[in-house]
Amino acid sequence: MKKVILFMVFASATCYANAQTKNFIDQPYLEVSGTADSLVKPNEIFIHFTINEKDTKNKVSLEDQEKAMFRAIQQLGIDAFKNLTVNDMASNFQYYFLRGKDVLKSRDYLLKVSAAMEAGKVFVALEQLGIANAGIDHVGHSDLEAIRNTIRSKAVQNAHQRAMALTAPLHQSLGPAIYIGDEDRYVQPYDNRAARMMVANVIEKSADAQPDISFEKIKVTANITVRFILNK
Repeated sequence: MKKVILFMVFASATCYANAQTKNFIDQPYLEVSGTADSLVKPNEIFIHFTINEKDTKNKVSLEDQEKAMFRAIQQLGIDAFKNLTVNDMASNFQYYFLRGKDVLKSRDYLLKVSAAMEAGKVFVALEQLGIANAGIDHVGHSDLEAIRNTIRSKAVQNAHQRAMALTAPLHQSLGPAIYIGDEDRYVQPYDNRAARMMVANVIEKSADAQPDISFEKIKVTANITVRFILNK
């Protein structure tokens, strides 16, 4: 008797599941894609540079150069304690040899600034200290995730508007959304080559000249797919 009851329960559950699946598949629906994008001005600019021990008659140690660099950054109004980091924490110092010379030290740094003008002043200051091997590592925005969510919402609104426009001539109405897909395409890749060209232009100018440097805005894009039930 128990076996018969268990079989009836299992059969009922199976029929219910099949009915639910069949009802979902048989429902008429409309699938549309919505897009939205925005250009965002970077407020986080990361500058990469290296300090090498100078193998000259009066050899300047890496530590002395580091102190001078730190003071120069502070004088620009940039908090070096907060925004300056060693780029490779796994090996603070890199050593290399010159023929017939002593072992010299090299160290990589990463400095975060908030504006293109500020970055230009940093490049000029580094050039004055004899640190010429500097460039832009990458750029970003401190509120990028919040901006992404805003663009996502606009993309969904765009999808809904398109769905309304498509169904209006059919005299049908939209039901609830039964699927939302996010293709996760948000930030346009940053072109570091263009930034290096702008850096070179800044370095070529006189130290007394006002640095003139700008960065391409970050393009944030969202592409959302939505499926709506179609009501008769």
